Amino acid sequence: MTPEQLRSFCLSFNAAVEEFPFSRHPDVSAFKVVGKIFALTTLDARPLTVNLKCDPADAGRLREGHPELIVPGWHMNKRHWNTVTVDGGLPDRLVRELIEDSYDLVVAGLPRAERLRLDRP
Repeated sequence: MTPEQLRSFCLSFNAAVEEFPFSRHPDVSAFKVVGKIFALTTLDARPLTVNLKCDPADAGRLREGHPELIVPGWHMNKRHWNTVTVDGGLPDRLVRELIEDSYDLVVAGLPRAERLRLDRP
């Protein structure tokens, strides 16, 4: 997955936006839905990595299955976030699933009225 493919996929979700909220790190892209981050990355970093929200039970399993490519979230709550290396070592399908899961977890935590506006129960 290229940086542009990563950006495009993150922005393909309903109401997703890209912001640059960190003045000390203006190159960090935060992909948000209704003001909540679901993906955080520096698109020109090598290797390309992305922080994604993850169900804690799945986070450990993913880290064990891919110890060099999926690690506890850098500068994030290690229980709920993973840092995923997106350099071709993981199948693009898996990376897309992890991004979608992160988006879904964030949306699930939104107030009901916001979820209904997104057409997600």
